[in-house]
Amino acid sequence: MFIDYVKIFVKAGDGGNGAVAFRHEKFVPKGGPAGGNGGRGGDIVFLADRNLHTLLDLRYKRRYVAKDGDNGGTSLKDGRSGSDVIVKVPVGTLIKSGETERILCDLDEDGIQFIAAKGGKGGKGNANFATPTNQAPRFAEEGKPGEEGNIILELKLIADVGLVGFPNAGKSTFISTVSAARPKIADYPFTTLEPNLGIVKYKDFRSFTVADIPGIIEGAHIGKGLGIKFLRHIERTKLLMLMIDISSADIQKEYDTLVNELNNYSKELTRKERFVVLTKADLLLEEKIEKIKKKKIKGYKGLIFILSSVSGYGVQQILDYLWQQLKD
Repeated sequence: MFIDYVKIFVKAGDGGNGAVAFRHEKFVPKGGPAGGNGGRGGDIVFLADRNLHTLLDLRYKRRYVAKDGDNGGTSLKDGRSGSDVIVKVPVGTLIKSGETERILCDLDEDGIQFIAAKGGKGGKGNANFATPTNQAPRFAEEGKPGEEGNIILELKLIADVGLVGFPNAGKSTFISTVSAARPKIADYPFTTLEPNLGIVKYKDFRSFTVADIPGIIEGAHIGKGLGIKFLRHIERTKLLMLMIDISSADIQKEYDTLVNELNNYSKELTRKERFVVLTKADLLLEEKIEKIKKKKIKGYKGLIFILSSVSGYGVQQILDYLWQQLKD
């Protein structure tokens, strides 16, 4: 199951209290203060791990609490610090405040860490408060409480190319043709219910990643269909591949709708480079395809590719174009 949004509670450990103690040793008649410091509370740390691809584990565990620091002891013994809690998340996870939804950190590279809740500082023992005028302080400092709060985790897939199109436009068939990804494929709309990420192995050991998101329909940017739930996953892509069924009754209308939904969802998507691919060419005769090739799409000045993932027609040409755009 693909989970890309969860809200959890985090609580860092409290700091241990400082100790009030005095030296009681033979032949030391004037033993001074000997109270140790409290240990630091454990932190809640998020770690980006490229081996993870979903927030599924966090859906079932919504509360993360680190250990408290131990209290200080006698004979200047400091308390042990509480152990940190390391929470592994996929690369591309945004960490937001649960109250304000302000972005706290973007874990966009493998191995990046972020402390979401800092452990409380341990209190000082009475040995720290001895002065020439107060050589036997009978007080110590209490440990500080650890930070706590609600955290929102939002996953945005990191891919080079984002596949965008209406339901049943051939996105899943394409990604299964050019990569090892195996999304569900069927001859009815909304077959894809979750994003799929595929690694395309290109010539001479080169590669790039492609993200296939569920089909977009008109009104997706305001919550219709499945599009708005997954549009966030193409915000990080470098290039958008708009896929339209070549047998569509109105190619121009489909193009306009897709562009409109992207622009209304995010201004950032407006600035991304995009190109058009007309899919399922195997469904039409060659003469029909040649006529479509000559037609222009209003508002689009780039190249238009013709594709049949089933027969392989146009696949290599598209891969060559993608690599050329990505390596520049």
